[in-house]
Amino acid sequence: MRKVKVAATQMSCSWTIDENLRKAEALVREAAAKGAQIILLQELFETPYFCQKEKTEYYTLAHSIEESRAVAHFKKLAGELGVVLPISFYERKNNALYNAMAMIDADGTVLGIYRKSHIPDGPGYEEKFYFNPGDTGFKVWRTRFGKIGVGICWDQWFPESARCMTLMGAELLFYPTAIGTEPYDTSIDSKDHWQACMLGHAASNLIPVIASNRVGTETDEDSQITFYGSSFIAGPQGNKRCEADRTSETVLVAEFDLDKLQEQRFEWGIFRDRRPELYRILTSNDGEHRI
Repeated sequence: MRKVKVAATQMSCSWTIDENLRKAEALVREAAAKGAQIILLQELFETPYFCQKEKTEYYTLAHSIEESRAVAHFKKLAGELGVVLPISFYERKNNALYNAMAMIDADGTVLGIYRKSHIPDGPGYEEKFYFNPGDTGFKVWRTRFGKIGVGICWDQWFPESARCMTLMGAELLFYPTAIGTEPYDTSIDSKDHWQACMLGHAASNLIPVIASNRVGTETDEDSQITFYGSSFIAGPQGNKRCEADRTSETVLVAEFDLDKLQEQRFEWGIFRDRRPELYRILTSNDGEHRI
């Protein structure tokens, strides 16, 4: 048996970066005290979700991985607590800007960076103004407690992301997130749809999925989003093992036996019976096969 405890967290964010780092650290410590070994914090937790409006002054929030306060802070904490921390941050690399994630192993070592592949663009979620499309490709890391893959927010709506990471050997999938109401129509509630997509990833790949969203209402001029929390941990049949509410700052913890899960993936034959030679249509944009 190779058992691992994972945690999902959720919190509100202010424009005081020190406060956000302290709050995030408190959640990590709480999760570690509950036995969690891999702990997920939400997307871009150092600040409010600044992508509601297109403002050039927000470019100054981006830093290189060497200069990132969040990465430096949680490298120390990971080493102190002996936990794995995927840390979301706004990355600047020369003249490129990315929505990035640093994978920090349980000794405080940064194993590498993943840059968000799918960049949304819509009212209140103006990410193409702030981020280059990620150029790392999907990534899977062998950490102290298992092989894990991470997608960032909009990545979670694409089944290809989850399937690629599972094919690369991921044993757990993590999705840091920032999603809530639509500024142009507050009657739209995507919470169930959002969760259903990721529960499908878990079920179709027989792999646990861990998602962390933020909570609270954030306003930027005439735009406002109420983030609906509802962070959750899903089991390999697409069953929700635990779920947070829409408003609380909280920690969720669940345990999985990674060896048993691998046996199930072999037994079900999902990956044995794949026909990759028939899937080339997925590499087209218009649905026509090209040789």
